[in-house]
Amino acid sequence: MLPRNRADYRTLLWAILMPAVLIAQYANPKLLPYLSWLSFYFAMAAGTIAHNHNHCPTFKNRRLNSWFATWISLFYGYPTFAWVPTHNLNHHKHVNRAGDATITWRHTPRNVWYIAFSYFFVSAYYQSGPIKEYIAKAKRSNPKLHRHIMTQYTIWGTALGGLLVLAITMHGFALGTKVWLLTYGGPSLFGMYTMMWFNYMQHVHADPWSEHNHSRNITGRIFNFLVFNNGLHTVHHEHPGAHWSKLPELHAKIADQIDPALNQPSFWWWVIRGTIIPAFIPSLETKQIGRAAYDPPEGNVVSMKENGSLVTDSVDALDAGNNAQMA
Repeated sequence: MLPRNRADYRTLLWAILMPAVLIAQYANPKLLPYLSWLSFYFAMAAGTIAHNHNHCPTFKNRRLNSWFATWISLFYGYPTFAWVPTHNLNHHKHVNRAGDATITWRHTPRNVWYIAFSYFFVSAYYQSGPIKEYIAKAKRSNPKLHRHIMTQYTIWGTALGGLLVLAITMHGFALGTKVWLLTYGGPSLFGMYTMMWFNYMQHVHADPWSEHNHSRNITGRIFNFLVFNNGLHTVHHEHPGAHWSKLPELHAKIADQIDPALNQPSFWWWVIRGTIIPAFIPSLETKQIGRAAYDPPEGNVVSMKENGSLVTDSVDALDAGNNAQMA
């Protein structure tokens, strides 16, 4: 029952606080103005925990890791197995290059707030392909994995609908719907949205062909405490199996080899300066660092269908904890 790394005692504390905050608001809706923001934060935190857990499992016991992933699914907003085909096996291999389901430049290479805002909807659509392929292959060749996937879907779907019914039963339709939206339904959508938005922020206008300039980092200590060091993205790609607590040390070793424009100390300043201001002053839009993802070096081919659309790379039905090597 003990985590493999002592730092994950905080992970487990967060996992306990998630339902505690929800239960308190269900029991007393007067707490909504004071606690609902925590429900949204914990949904985002559940996303970073799911990400970390799929790269570096929290426990030694496989069954315990499986159930912990399912538990986190309840608060993240979607079954966490989906990280494996879309992130571990696809994104980590292609890193915003052709073949990546999560590329930031699918329809435009620009970076302004309305493109950043709409990225979630575009990325979610194209990530559905690897997820469906992963499930189909698991059903054919990996029954144990398929059962795990179906279990996550069943428990997550039951919680999503069951908590709505419970809220309405406890507080009536109007107040019950409000309670559900502010404690579970809204946070579930927010959890998924923020994880995809982080991916956009971390790779737009970075150089995926570079040794160290392939990702953008948010280096602020408070931000990284809140997101379990997920702001340190360069070293995560270079050491995908490293525990999240080791990322500051790894980042410090190569920080001076990363383009300064890709090491941002403030999350909110980057949002304002990087996406909002350029919408009104185009000359201040962030510039491409090095070589663009759609401009491969000689010998690299961008895979496209006959109609010119990009092709998302195929994935195999492998268990969580597998990390594809950067292509």
